[in-house]
Amino acid sequence: MKISRIAFITVVMAAFVLATAFAGGSSEQSGSMSSGGGKIALLLPETKTTRYETADRPDFEAKMKELSSSVQILYSNANQDANLQLSQAEAALTNGAKVLVLDPVDSAAAAAIADKAKAAGVPVIAYDRLILNSDGVNYYISFDNVSVGKLQATSLVNQLTALGIQNPTIVMINGSPTDNNAKLFKQGAHSVFDPLVSQGKLTIAKEYDTPDWSPDQAQNEMQQALTALGNKVDGVYCANDGTASGAIAAMKAAGISPLPPVTGQDAELAAIQRILKGEQFMTVYKAIKPEAESAAELAYDLLTKTPVPDSMTNGQTVNNGKIDVPSVLLTPVAVTKDNVRDTVVKDGFWTAAQVGLQ
Repeated sequence: MKISRIAFITVVMAAFVLATAFAGGSSEQSGSMSSGGGKIALLLPETKTTRYETADRPDFEAKMKELSSSVQILYSNANQDANLQLSQAEAALTNGAKVLVLDPVDSAAAAAIADKAKAAGVPVIAYDRLILNSDGVNYYISFDNVSVGKLQATSLVNQLTALGIQNPTIVMINGSPTDNNAKLFKQGAHSVFDPLVSQGKLTIAKEYDTPDWSPDQAQNEMQQALTALGNKVDGVYCANDGTASGAIAAMKAAGISPLPPVTGQDAELAAIQRILKGEQFMTVYKAIKPEAESAAELAYDLLTKTPVPDSMTNGQTVNNGKIDVPSVLLTPVAVTKDNVRDTVVKDGFWTAAQVGLQ
């Protein structure tokens, strides 16, 4: 069958266009990989603390998108279940994750995850909480958590002094015993409290470790303390804002008024609102955005095998029981009613309208 010249040219042009389209697709895929395409797993520990879903995850994802639109983030939240987190990490490795950014539910149990990742040649960033007793941890990004505890305790002592209370009686409600950060907060707080206790200038009447950082459990602990102390307490050290909410609920239910000074941490919206209402004395603001963004930058460098700048860690390390882990340690800030506007509002962490400021 004879084909006209016009038909022939049409067929040839169509074939050329089709071939060009395929070549373009292949080139684009190759370009994606060379510009940093790949999979990074972000494994967060729980949802009881609001920061993870409202700040850490979106800040990490936004920064990664800025660095490369072709990186795929495999996200999981373990809902305070260490076994579930192990399964999530294994699934991420199976699905091709080339970097793990892991905030462990259980700092000791997470060693198994880091070891598995190392065996697979996948670097691990311990995010916010240190992973203990594994040489599979490549970097650690957090705050100086001993300093967090010192900041909370010092703020409480200073406020009790300002109130003119001699030899105050306090209750300590610490965080989860499986969280290495909770151990560091507690260590920092005791470094301030214990010398005063030994001098007879402070009494720690009751102290609790709070499983899963549960506000409900903290409320139960505070109720037990109030019963034992006949509702007489001068101050309450709470390791974070969730446990502070539980302690405050227990004191309100017991009819204590005015409420004694209560510490917290994380600058949760409800906590800032309580501070402005005079129900909670202080919280610790840890600027999560630079923490999450630093983790994203570091994960991207590890994914693309880009040398990590020395300025990222400034030579800092933290020993995890097995190795000295190169570490990025950010500075925490105490927030009281006096500086809400100059800290969390100024940084855009919360708006003035959200916290209730005019």
